[in-house]
Amino acid sequence: MVSITRFSDLKRLRNTGKWILVYGRRKVGKSYFIRSSISYDRYYFIGRSGSIFADDSTLSYESFKRESIQCLERDETVVIDEIQRLPEEFLDLLHKAGVRGRLITISSTLWLTKELIGKSSPILGLFSDFKMGLIDERDILINLRDKIRDKKKLVEYSIFLREPWLIPTWERAEDFFKALPSTVKLTVPSLIGEIFTEEERMYSRVYDGILKAVADGKQVSTEIASQLYSLKLIPAQDPSLVHPYLRILEGIGILEKVKLYGKNKYYYRNVSPVIDYYYYLDAKYGISEREFQEDQAEKVLVERIPHYVEQFVAKLLSRTMGLWYEKIVERDYEVDIALTDFRKLIAVVEVKWRRSIEESELRSMEEKLARFPCKRIIFVPRKEDLPKEPEKAEVWDVDDVLSYENFKFNSF
Repeated sequence: MVSITRFSDLKRLRNTGKWILVYGRRKVGKSYFIRSSISYDRYYFIGRSGSIFADDSTLSYESFKRESIQCLERDETVVIDEIQRLPEEFLDLLHKAGVRGRLITISSTLWLTKELIGKSSPILGLFSDFKMGLIDERDILINLRDKIRDKKKLVEYSIFLREPWLIPTWERAEDFFKALPSTVKLTVPSLIGEIFTEEERMYSRVYDGILKAVADGKQVSTEIASQLYSLKLIPAQDPSLVHPYLRILEGIGILEKVKLYGKNKYYYRNVSPVIDYYYYLDAKYGISEREFQEDQAEKVLVERIPHYVEQFVAKLLSRTMGLWYEKIVERDYEVDIALTDFRKLIAVVEVKWRRSIEESELRSMEEKLARFPCKRIIFVPRKEDLPKEPEKAEVWDVDDVLSYENFKFNSF
């Protein structure tokens, strides 16, 4: 099995305290990361029913309390997986114990984790918080570049393999993209259900409607509200009615906001392209309620990949260059990516994800980017395939990003 080294998370982990609260959405690889990155003395997993598992044995709550506190007092390293399932009194015990030993706690919630370390929590100030999301764009590229030589495929596979649970499918399947639709249909509904269960929230038709609307291109709150009202999911065409739902979806790591450059306005989009792909198929073809043709789903995937590449490249360049990513939307034109340092525009980027690009298209992108007195980049699958070298913009592909000086941090 291919093992993905999360260099970025390892670097962050080295800069945390002795007591750490690791949290994040379901199935992003938190437990595997901790097991493979830290030498520990005891590892406890707390089941949904409250059962406590230690290696191949099951402990009573009283035995667990006594044993875990004694381990910490002996300055040992203890891991508690799904700590939010323990009774609240255990947090009081930790507070009384003080910061002894090394304690790594893991939680599959984002919303409830904020309660664990909130103002009224007995463990406030004891833990360094450590949020984990999908595999960092830089890390997935570095792990896969020796396994996938084609630059276009490297980016396209990396987009989806940031979801660690898809890596076995990629390893087994003769054609990963052919296997993806059925895998997504089977797994994503369960994943979403698990996320809401862990957050102790009821998954409703409103949440479902929002995720479909965002996947279908309704990315601002007014458009989302209009879509929900047309489906009779909210009583009025009022964005304020959807804002609480949007905040929750953002808070539990399913949606993210992208700022529009120079405006007090945001676009919403699904954090995970895999989840977005499922809800797009459901919005267009109702795949949650009926069978679908796999050939049709593959065709949709090919159509959606340029959209996911833009999202991937925006985050990749943002992390690599240490800048914020935004989007430029004006009345008569749009720019895919704006990279900013506070309010200062540092670079503008257009992503054109096709092997063949006409000279006229290249010239059109070049002229659009020339409006901005900053670094101008056209990002393509393979820059050697371009008909000519632009005069007013740089052309980048994945090799340019991999050779960028900020990638040196990965050489541990």
